[in-house]
Amino acid sequence: MIPGEKLRSMIENGIIEVAPLAFMRGRTLDNAFVILDEAQNATESQLKMFLTRMGPSAKFIVTGDTTQIDLPPKQPSGLIQAIKILPNIAGIDIIFLNESDVVRHRLVKDIIMAYKNNH
Repeated sequence: MIPGEKLRSMIENGIIEVAPLAFMRGRTLDNAFVILDEAQNATESQLKMFLTRMGPSAKFIVTGDTTQIDLPPKQPSGLIQAIKILPNIAGIDIIFLNESDVVRHRLVKDIIMAYKNNH
């Protein structure tokens, strides 16, 4: 979405930062728009730690697909826990997307539906 040279400049100037989840501990993210992608693979404690880094004027977006969890079998997904415990908090919205929201190759919708119908 951003041309390569402009992106490099924005990263060099600290306007955009890409950081592993492990580097969030102890930080407060304020005056920021923060995106956590692939949150289905965050543990419960990792997701709680991430969400509690939010400063007063920050906006957080958490994305994930609970059908694609890559955690060890006995390790619960923090995203699933968050979906269960956070929906009644004012200021938090949980939005579920489905195959009609797919913007990839037209076959991806058919693939999603085939897997959905097979369960």
